[in-house]
Amino acid sequence: MADRRDNPHTAGRRADLDKRPAEVAAMFDGVAKRYDVTNTVLSGGLDASWRRATRQALGAKPGQTVLDVAAGTAVSTVELASGGVRAIACDFSQGMLRAGAARPVPKVAGDAMALPLADASVDGVVISFGLRNVADPDAALREFRRVTRPGGTLVVCEFSRPTWGPFRTVYLEYLMKALPRIARAVSSNPDAYVYLAESIQVWPGQAELAGRLQDAGWEDVAWQNLTGGIVALHRARRPA
Repeated sequence: MADRRDNPHTAGRRADLDKRPAEVAAMFDGVAKRYDVTNTVLSGGLDASWRRATRQALGAKPGQTVLDVAAGTAVSTVELASGGVRAIACDFSQGMLRAGAARPVPKVAGDAMALPLADASVDGVVISFGLRNVADPDAALREFRRVTRPGGTLVVCEFSRPTWGPFRTVYLEYLMKALPRIARAVSSNPDAYVYLAESIQVWPGQAELAGRLQDAGWEDVAWQNLTGGIVALHRARRPA
């Protein structure tokens, strides 16, 4: 059987869990058109509260510069920029950046594992629902440390493990059965949301991710569960 990546009719529709960067970027290009609407529907409208919680966890002050990695259409970047913060959207999907072109924040194309920024050039880094899509998340965490000034902050907002067993069971059923059906109704590339469900299932839980942050050279690592652990906010500091 031919590899679907060799088929021009299916290439880019969804990535595999080996997360080849070109495939992941092409997949997100394919969902860009209705990405924001789809996220709101699939999260039951909770996406806005998760963005606010991420901004609050970062705690950036007016005049500081922060980098929003895997920013997509820059909805999250606009949230981070409130209150006089200079927030820069960075994504390796050109389609996503084009879809968010009207949003009034600076944008740059870039890979999380090789950011187009100088050493120690930003006061903080945020990545929301993007770290699990990176081919080498540990390399990305080290790269975030490189571009962050000493004493600066990293916030990782990512899907995680619900903390209550019965709720975790219901959530996994939603991921594998209901989510793809909803995506077929609202997404411009519903196949991509099969990858979404699979990538969430294999992503490490809260404590394991905290350990990986420490291994990448971050200090004062802590996390906060949102929505019963569906989402976790990990916050860390670059050593001074």
